Amino acid sequence: MSQSRTQRARNRSALPGAWAEQRALRLLRQRGWELLASRWRCRWGELDLVLAKPGRLLVVEVKGRRRCGADGWGVAALGPGKRRRLARALSCWLAEHPQRAHWPLEVVCALVPLPPAGGAVRWLRLESLALTQGEG
Repeated sequence: MSQSRTQRARNRSALPGAWAEQRALRLLRQRGWELLASRWRCRWGELDLVLAKPGRLLVVEVKGRRRCGADGWGVAALGPGKRRRLARALSCWLAEHPQRAHWPLEVVCALVPLPPAGGAVRWLRLESLALTQGEG
């Protein structure tokens, strides 16, 4: 059975995001991080990458952009609503993995320039995510 036009468009639009996630993942694996989950979903949201080192967790929200537009390579997409969804999804993931629920946790955003843009991946620490976990 062939895909509908909508399905094909969705698949094409997902390719840059998947490429950006793979680029961020390669960099993190080079730094010794082990992938636990990618594109993990629950009813509250999605976690792009969940990684671990012994006794430590890292959650990465990946934003891929072809150019620096009005949203500053994707920074503007990390508003309060997005942070709440991330916090809720993270709470669900931790509930499913209670053995890791008390590990030190860091949440970052990887701003990945997509081709033809060049440049390094920029990493932003999302410190306020813990503050939003109880909201909403």
